[in-house]
Amino acid sequence: MSSTKPDFRETNKQSPLPAVQRHITGHNQDGQAIFHSSQPGAWANMGPSLDFNVVYTTSVPRPSMNDDMDISAHESVMDSGKLGLVHPNGSVCRMVDFGPSTADAHAKPIMHRTQSLDYGIVLEGEVECVLDSGEVRLMKRGDIAVQRGTMHAWRNASSTEWARIIFVLLAAEKVKVGGRELGADVEGEVPDIVKQQLEGEL
Repeated sequence: MSSTKPDFRETNKQSPLPAVQRHITGHNQDGQAIFHSSQPGAWANMGPSLDFNVVYTTSVPRPSMNDDMDISAHESVMDSGKLGLVHPNGSVCRMVDFGPSTADAHAKPIMHRTQSLDYGIVLEGEVECVLDSGEVRLMKRGDIAVQRGTMHAWRNASSTEWARIIFVLLAAEKVKVGGRELGADVEGEVPDIVKQQLEGEL
């Protein structure tokens, strides 16, 4: 499989959901809060009905904001094109737009596990959180999932409307159950570009 670098651009957004702006704050020489920058969201197409917008990343558990070191680190990570779903030792804030479910997609959502503690907040639409045990929860706007290293999948509950979730992924230790380590994993057929994101941590 050849490597494909995700192409993040404002014009790549497939969904009809509202465009977003990212506002980063900072300080002036007097210590007053200022806006460092304001930019439109940059999106990458991960499939015909799946868009990613990486809002921000950190590369260490306790990032330094002095001299904008965290901003420089984030820009370096994005320029590298090597960011996986999870950033080892750091964090990722990512917005994901899910297209309407088709009969095939509804039957086979992408079941995966990340080595991370994740907060997923539904911003638009309704999304099903599916676990490998067969348990399912319907999440509506404002609902929050706390993913703790489990095998799971996300499925748009609508066959006509797009949905949006914002995720914050925090790199974590591998989960151990019954003496067995449960690391990052993925099941089934996955688009190459999505698989590469997952392989960033497999």
